[in-house]
Amino acid sequence: MPELRLDRVTKQFKNKIAVDEVSLSLKEGVYGFLGANGSGKTTLLRMLCGVLRPTSGEIFCNGMEIGRLDGEYRCMLGYLPQDFGYYPDFTAKRYLEYLAACKAVPKDLVHDKVQEMLRFTGLEGEQKSKIKTFSGGMIRRLGIAQALLNDPEILVLDEPTAGLDPKERIRFRNMISTFSKGRIIILSTHIVSDVDFIADQILLMKQGRIVGQGTCGEVTESVRGRVWEYVAEPEEAQRLNKKFAVSGLRNETGSVHLRLIANECPCEGALPVEPGLEDVYLYYFEEASEYVQDLERGNA
Repeated sequence: MPELRLDRVTKQFKNKIAVDEVSLSLKEGVYGFLGANGSGKTTLLRMLCGVLRPTSGEIFCNGMEIGRLDGEYRCMLGYLPQDFGYYPDFTAKRYLEYLAACKAVPKDLVHDKVQEMLRFTGLEGEQKSKIKTFSGGMIRRLGIAQALLNDPEILVLDEPTAGLDPKERIRFRNMISTFSKGRIIILSTHIVSDVDFIADQILLMKQGRIVGQGTCGEVTESVRGRVWEYVAEPEEAQRLNKKFAVSGLRNETGSVHLRLIANECPCEGALPVEPGLEDVYLYYFEEASEYVQDLERGNA
């Protein structure tokens, strides 16, 4: 059973620190990295996959530095980047057969493994279709299929549900839950619902650092007493909307129901309510926009 350990891992692009001394220990389970675009998630995942080298710090798999493991580590790994490469004129079947060869899947297993992954991702009926005819959601499913081809012990998925409709997103979550036993699955996203139900541990990443970690219940508990509901007149609602993070807003005849994020009671009459994971996201990441714009230029 695999184990990953990150020891003060840092990555700097010129004068921007994308990942800042991250130390983690990851064992069997599903880990949901939650953060705004540009928070450093993609950079961290690229280092975990050996695509980027840390500026400082080390990453270990089963006690060995991953650079020393080299091909042995790659054989353990399945990776779906945000933008994965494919050949538009290849059929889905040919593409997966090609990648199976690249991943050193034994020749006598390739046919069965490709068919298994096509069935698993719901693409069996499209195996002879050229990829250039696929919708965005079908391409993401093909990306998931290629990541699973070598039966990886460590599966790294960067924004895997981008472009998927709600039905496909639910299908994906069920797939990951089915696949998770005995493996490390690392799922990076800014879509709260992707990790709400399936992640054993949620890691909140902001400005290159892990700012919170725990089960869904534990990270939600961290914002208890900071989520409020209030019924306001429309003009007052506009003022509150500008002053506070709003995780929910519902217009009714002559009034507006607001769900506000604030360290203290935002206004007289506001009542504390049970927090949810979307409230956690807003509490930690609502103000990150300037950092996001800077870091995205460095592919953080």
